[in-house]
Amino acid sequence: MRCEIVAVGTELLLGQLVDTNSAWLGERLAEAGIESYFRTIVGDNVERIASALRVALDRSDAVIVCGGLGPTPDDVSREAVAQVMDVPLLRDEGLVEGLQKRFAERGREMAVNNERQADVPEGARVIPQAQGTAPGLICPVGDAGDDGDGKVVYALPGVPHELKEMAMRAVIPDLRRRAGSSSTIVSRTLRTWGLAESALAEVVAPRVEALEEDGNPTLAFLAGGIAGIAIRITARASDEETAAKMLDAEEAELQQLVGPLVFGVDDQTMEDRVGALLEECGLSLGLAESMTGGLVASRIVEVEGSSKWFRGGVVSYDSQVKFGLLDVPDGPVVSEQAAAAMAAGACRVLDADVGLSVTGVAGPAAQDGMPVGTAFFGLCLDGKTEVVRRHLPGVRQHIRQLAVISMLDLLRRRLLERGAPA
Repeated sequence: MRCEIVAVGTELLLGQLVDTNSAWLGERLAEAGIESYFRTIVGDNVERIASALRVALDRSDAVIVCGGLGPTPDDVSREAVAQVMDVPLLRDEGLVEGLQKRFAERGREMAVNNERQADVPEGARVIPQAQGTAPGLICPVGDAGDDGDGKVVYALPGVPHELKEMAMRAVIPDLRRRAGSSSTIVSRTLRTWGLAESALAEVVAPRVEALEEDGNPTLAFLAGGIAGIAIRITARASDEETAAKMLDAEEAELQQLVGPLVFGVDDQTMEDRVGALLEECGLSLGLAESMTGGLVASRIVEVEGSSKWFRGGVVSYDSQVKFGLLDVPDGPVVSEQAAAAMAAGACRVLDADVGLSVTGVAGPAAQDGMPVGTAFFGLCLDGKTEVVRRHLPGVRQHIRQLAVISMLDLLRRRLLERGAPA
């Protein structure tokens, strides 16, 4: 069974609001094993909404309409659905009474405009409201009726918490019933750092080719910018347990190919992984930041339990702080020597087992003869200090964010090499 999503709202087209509803619904459809190949955004216009619905119904079995069920004149999804069904709108007096009661319970008088929310296309079934005022609708389209064999339009309010409640209570169960299948689609995301998308695709190419013939599971690459490149594995199975086993098997195959490029799974961040490794090794971390200005420390303290292994950080933005507190030798502060001294200084000043440092040029102009984008990462681990130089692309803020994940990745790789669990 195929289901499309049509998001209604001129504000979505203008970019004034982000369409988070469609993304959330897409995940729920996948979990329910319902295929979804298209998604449309359309403004608040009856004819254009109706046109979008007709196109969607031509290629799919079901359509979920998000938004346009409010009381104002630009809320016209009901009218568009009725037009597509070729039926009149009928005012449900029982719904009107329910709306009046809801307003009275809140100590408010209901405006006449709210009565529009009780207009229902003839033959449609109402999804009662549990949180707001606009009821949802289950609207059969065509001659097959509501017996599960015909096409259907679900109209849901655009308010996210109202939409989600109705979708889980009424829409997803109805779609499952119509599909007559208990299959599920499950995904897992492997997050990588260190290779561009094209280079990563070459590394993973053997698995892509091996999976092409069967088509289950499938692989996709997701460019995440400063979060790295992700490989999404998607599997379809009769139940979640079987799908999870398929994901486990494919993840193992990919790990053999990409190895330490993978730093996390699903929502796991680079700092999550670094923290887990430090805790497993029984090591504490101290930071000395210059060009990142405390960004590394800020991300680290977002990790739950980071107080167990994070000692703190020194934001040595001014050169005199580098010289006086961290014992950076006289000379250029954007240099290998400065990064090494900062890492060792972080260990000493913060009484940490591991010192991690960064100094560089984020822009807008070159410094110490170094071009914009130059970064030196220092690492003091097990009494040995090393420095890695990188050239980071982009504008100032982008460079600083790249520096954060790059230096954390350096620490992650060295901890893995040291013998921490993979």
